[in-house]
Amino acid sequence: MLKPGTSWDDTYARCLAAAPEAFTPDRLLNLVRGDWHAVGTPGEHSTPLDGTPIPGPPRIGVEEAAAAVDFAVAEHRDWSLTPLDERRARVLAAVEALAAQRDLLAMLLVWEIGKPWRLACADVDRAVDGVRWYLENIERQLGGRTALPGPVSNIASWNYPMSVQVHAELVQLLAGNAVIAKTPSQGGFHCLTLAHALMRRAGLPVTLLSGMGSQIADSLIRSPGLGALAFVGGRANGRRAATSLADLNRRHFLEQEGLNTWGVWDYSDWPALAAHLRKGFEYAKQRCTAYPRYVVQRRLFPAFLETYLAVLGNLRFGHPLAVADPEAPLPELDFGPVIHAAKAAELVRHFDDAVIARAVPLHRGTLADGSFLPGQDLGAYIAPASVLDPPPNWALHHSEPFGPLDSVVLVDTESELLAAMNAGNGSLVASIATDDPDFAARIAPDLLAFKVGINKPRSRGDREEVFGGLGASWKGAFVGGDLLVQAVSYGPEGEDEKLYGNFPGYSLYPAR
Repeated sequence: MLKPGTSWDDTYARCLAAAPEAFTPDRLLNLVRGDWHAVGTPGEHSTPLDGTPIPGPPRIGVEEAAAAVDFAVAEHRDWSLTPLDERRARVLAAVEALAAQRDLLAMLLVWEIGKPWRLACADVDRAVDGVRWYLENIERQLGGRTALPGPVSNIASWNYPMSVQVHAELVQLLAGNAVIAKTPSQGGFHCLTLAHALMRRAGLPVTLLSGMGSQIADSLIRSPGLGALAFVGGRANGRRAATSLADLNRRHFLEQEGLNTWGVWDYSDWPALAAHLRKGFEYAKQRCTAYPRYVVQRRLFPAFLETYLAVLGNLRFGHPLAVADPEAPLPELDFGPVIHAAKAAELVRHFDDAVIARAVPLHRGTLADGSFLPGQDLGAYIAPASVLDPPPNWALHHSEPFGPLDSVVLVDTESELLAAMNAGNGSLVASIATDDPDFAARIAPDLLAFKVGINKPRSRGDREEVFGGLGASWKGAFVGGDLLVQAVSYGPEGEDEKLYGNFPGYSLYPAR
């Protein structure tokens, strides 16, 4: 049964009570021109949990987007002159308000993007805790730096609305910049609406709007007066954004997808690897730092396979709010649905295509192993699956699946290992499982990954940890820790400051 008190109707009613300025009984509003307005055309949308219809993002057109940007540019002028102590007080008020609504924000993430309860809570907590760290360190981090000449435009993906998008926006505001944010079209817009209502109440100059990227992207990327573009998404959209920015010399940081790989060479601690493998399936691998490709030394394949299949066979997945009785706690799941039914169907096709092309089907789970409500829509759910040695022309051979579909590649030499781990032409993270520290030290510098883990996974990191990507996985300034503040502020050199990052004329890396 559905856990009492967690239905979509219950959750939306809580939103109406918590932020009546931003939610109406039948639609969301857009935060534009300094207030919440019933502009834009709400689209149809359904939750991946069970296909329940929910209000979709209210998509505005080109003229309204341009007006919203113009207003944000004007707000930025005043905010950039606001003393740091006042900025810090308002950001702190917003953080406290977010913390007070933590459970509602998390429940929205469960319904909108299918996160199990524990992971949804973690997304909100990481945003709140991360910004608290910046509140404590911002005076040192700015150290005479000034705000950008205009607001930061944020175009982010749907998978981490709080710990990536809202977290970044609050740091941008703390550094003296007004903020414009576009809601992802695939999910997260209810959570972002509530979060931005609380941010606006705290007196922060934030704009939140929805729209079709093909129609309003130009306003959010090229409008005069913007100070920077922050983008998180796929390589195709990232390339379009970079092309649009090419002649503007505008501050930017574009996080794009990359095929993160885990190499296994001269290794023996299989229980430790099993724990990492299981944790890697959290949120159905719908994260930018997930590891969907394992590159394994051929002689170790029997031991790896025994460990790996035991993990896949014991994963817990299903409806995140399904319980056996009303008093039972919410289930402890590794993952729920993927973002929508079309994505689940796409992953099934990719698995079938690999097998048709003579890849070996290592594992194909069944939805019968999941935990669901009687008769519920299962369209967005997919059981874990894996293929061995997919062909080079497979659609996912050089890109990430963004779902619980793994691939395993066998190699015999170090050069083959390196080539297979770098197949994606740049990634955010990579890891090596090995008992030989000399081997790890030798091969790690040649991996095209911003972060390399030795016998452990890597992630975005929090607080002081920096984040970026190598190769095609990242364009522009790196972020995380002090670098996030540097990316959204000017030092004494102004526009000519040489930041850490991947730029058309140079690449500069911090200690990794």
